[in-house]
Amino acid sequence: MLHALRRPRPLSWGLAGLFAALYACVAVNRHRRMLTQAYDLGIFEQAVRAYAHGEAPVVLLKGPGYQLLGDHFHPLLATLAPLYRLFPSAVTLLLAQAVLMALAVVPLARWAFDVGGPRLAVLVGGLTGASWGIVEAVADDFHEIAFAVPLLAFAATALGRGRPVAAVLWALPLVLVKEDLGLTVAVVGALVFVRAGKGSGTRALGFGVAVFGLAATALTVLVVLPSFNPDGGFDYWGQMGTREAAGAPWEVAGRLVWPPLKWLLLGLAAATAGFLGLRSPLALLCVPTLGWRLAADNSHYWGVSYHYSAVLMPLLLAALVDAVRRTGAFAGPGPEPEPGSGSGPGSGPGSGPGRVLARGRAAGPDRAAVRRARRALAVAGLVALVTLPVYPLHELVAPGAWGTSPRLERARSMLARIPNGATVAASNRLAAQLAGRTTVGLVCREPSPPLVEPMSGEAPSAGVVRGGPEWVVVDLADPSVQAPCAIADTRRMLDRYERLGYRRVVDDGDLRLLGHP
Repeated sequence: MLHALRRPRPLSWGLAGLFAALYACVAVNRHRRMLTQAYDLGIFEQAVRAYAHGEAPVVLLKGPGYQLLGDHFHPLLATLAPLYRLFPSAVTLLLAQAVLMALAVVPLARWAFDVGGPRLAVLVGGLTGASWGIVEAVADDFHEIAFAVPLLAFAATALGRGRPVAAVLWALPLVLVKEDLGLTVAVVGALVFVRAGKGSGTRALGFGVAVFGLAATALTVLVVLPSFNPDGGFDYWGQMGTREAAGAPWEVAGRLVWPPLKWLLLGLAAATAGFLGLRSPLALLCVPTLGWRLAADNSHYWGVSYHYSAVLMPLLLAALVDAVRRTGAFAGPGPEPEPGSGSGPGSGPGSGPGRVLARGRAAGPDRAAVRRARRALAVAGLVALVTLPVYPLHELVAPGAWGTSPRLERARSMLARIPNGATVAASNRLAAQLAGRTTVGLVCREPSPPLVEPMSGEAPSAGVVRGGPEWVVVDLADPSVQAPCAIADTRRMLDRYERLGYRRVVDDGDLRLLGHP
């Protein structure tokens, strides 16, 4: 078995399998502990549930009749529908995300093996799997970018190996993952174009892909999303700093690096690539994602929390591998040759026409190059070690993360009173537990079906209060009730339901369950 792990394929897939299992344990356990939320696990489960039944992704958690393709453009989600039809549970989405994220390890570890052998492969595979952006995303509910992470890893690796056609084929599906990723596709095309010889078909391919990526994002944002959106527009224009974009150039540039929270994002990203990775052309693939995040008005995009940085991780680590390879510090077998090139592992370290992004490397490493490579890998490793106890992967060895508190048992018992197929208004975290078996919306919003209040002079009673959910379930101690629902709105609607005659079925401190009168 140890001999098998010295070959690139079993080594890379073994590492991916290990991290998929770790991710799955963290994600499923957080769902068991009711730490997942309607925003966003519940939203995506309602969408995939609709796809699984051959319906449009209408998501009640976003609002009555809300078409989720009017929020973000992610039709690739529909590929999860057959799996969800077989196993209808939020856990299905969490396990699928764990596997997809872990797949990013495969191409990066295999490339690192070709550059520096099994030790470098294990290091790079470990850095990818333990990278802070991916770990945070895996623990932060479910998101469509789970598809983007492996696609970007394969595309960036193919670019680094000098396989432009493969890079393009891996990159093109990104336009079906999220609307902004068309810009990243455009950068892939631009890199292919720049590195190709004049008059070659590859140059034309790069130009076409760059135009396609830009056109895909423009078409999606300006036409497709508004056509599905209930308000007829793109919901996120207001967060993109478009109103301030008309300022003086120095003011616009200043907003990209201010406030200082943005320095943390940029510094941590650079350190993830060992700083040396910033010399690689592959680092340019990060520019579109960093650009819109830094330009946005939403402070959530500026930091290093949530799922937003997951797509950066495979790109930064691919840039690190490419930069290390350029130093010539390792005498690995080199990139796999292009068919018919006549070069192979025996041709010398890193030789062959596959080195499109690393032309002009010296035949042998010098001491300075070796030191640069080792420093870069040490910095990247240090980042992984420092962030490990900060991000949720440490929960695997935290005893408190595997227990079941009395309060958690009471919440489960309360939810068990709600029958399958019921209509429910729930607070954020409780809604995530119900999205797969009920029709659930957020308690702070007007219910669906609409609540018809009694006529003046009528006392609330069964048959008089019409519409509204069959059940209302709330955890007033849910720390996530500040968003998407302010606690004041939740309390206001809870009081309204009780005023209309909804009866208290459970009244356990901050845990409330009301039944329709």
